Amino acid sequence: MAKLKTSFFCQNCGTQYAKWQGQCNACKEWNTIVEEVIQKEEKTSWKPTSEVKKAPKPLKVTEIDSSEEVRMNTLDGELNRVLGGGIVPGSLILLGGEPGIGKSTLLLQISLKLPYKTLYVSGEESQKQIKMRAERITPNGDNCYILTETKTQNIFRQIQEIEPEIVIIDSIQTLHTDYIESTAGSISQIRECTAELIKFAKETNVPVILIGHITKDGTIAGPKILEHMVDTVLQFEGDRNHVYRILRSLKNRFGSTAELGIYEMQGSGLREVSNPSEILLSHREEELSGTAIASTLEGMRPLMIEIQALVSTAVYGTPQRSTTGYNAKRLNMLLAVLEKRAGFRLGTKDVFLNVTGGISVDDPAIDLAVVASILSSNEDIAVGKDVCFAGEVGLSGEIRPVNRVEQRIQEAEKLGFATIFVSKYNKLSTKFPGIKVILVSKIEEVVEHLFG
Repeated sequence: MAKLKTSFFCQNCGTQYAKWQGQCNACKEWNTIVEEVIQKEEKTSWKPTSEVKKAPKPLKVTEIDSSEEVRMNTLDGELNRVLGGGIVPGSLILLGGEPGIGKSTLLLQISLKLPYKTLYVSGEESQKQIKMRAERITPNGDNCYILTETKTQNIFRQIQEIEPEIVIIDSIQTLHTDYIESTAGSISQIRECTAELIKFAKETNVPVILIGHITKDGTIAGPKILEHMVDTVLQFEGDRNHVYRILRSLKNRFGSTAELGIYEMQGSGLREVSNPSEILLSHREEELSGTAIASTLEGMRPLMIEIQALVSTAVYGTPQRSTTGYNAKRLNMLLAVLEKRAGFRLGTKDVFLNVTGGISVDDPAIDLAVVASILSSNEDIAVGKDVCFAGEVGLSGEIRPVNRVEQRIQEAEKLGFATIFVSKYNKLSTKFPGIKVILVSKIEEVVEHLFG
């Protein structure tokens, strides 16, 4: 038997070292370097049927075929949008998320609906467990094959027999290969198993979807190189106490990373939410102070979200500033602008801000709605239910223009809003007969319109 070879790897970034040391030189993390066995035979699990393969030749840019890649339709509108139009053949997709958030449910549901022959490999659940969930989601799934296996050699043997068109692995942390003598889930095992799956995907043009565990910080577990190796990284977010789930793209070599998919968790699986504005707006009968509606964009999709604010006298010495779904530093900036430019004394008051629906928004266009909700709560005067906002607030108190404002106004008009506040500096090329567009340039003008 060959002598065992060991090396030291950083568990955070995957950097290899010849000997142990306390701090990783690459990511500067402490106590993350561990010893692993790296004895590896010069072979891989995946052996293509045609051993003879022509080596690629360099081509001029003008000679490369520029025709668009034909994508595989998943029959799931939200997933197609996030991926950029469907699954690209030969791509490797990594899906991460909290335990119990619905990663396995989402991929099993899609594999049961797909018109392609799909192999669903599970290293965490038995075939009976998956069958029970499949019957709850959809009773029909003639194109879906279930395999419970963790060794890559056995998985590739079954792949050569079945010849699937899509392979789903649940999860990459449970796989292990015989050519690396370390435990499943270790850095070297994750890296080697992923490399074998990439080799298989690129040579056969069969897309592979991986489920990945995440750490307590919310990042994909395992070496950072795992995210660099795959083509697309998706994040499945949401609170297990809420029914809504959000699918984001953190990396996408074949499309935009700004798109967003929204699902509703039901007893029969995940339901696509085609009009997210309905779930992000609360259906209240009476007008309450401290709420304002903002028009935001996620990728190409306009959303109407509700901003809630609570301003109260500070009981303790230092006023509290608490936000959910919004940048806390930006909230402090807006409060300073209101104090300095608009004359509102908020320095001695607690301010709590919440974006409803459990989503996080980075769009600066919701600044105006944040300001309106804070002032509404402070004055205890309700903003009308049919009023919405789309504008960025500058440090001098000016209302700055935002991009694609006409698309935001059209969404507000479609949902029945009567008035929208936008920046005076936005150039509007079309007229909107169904909604009143109020152009404002300073915070004082907004205050006068709302509370004057």
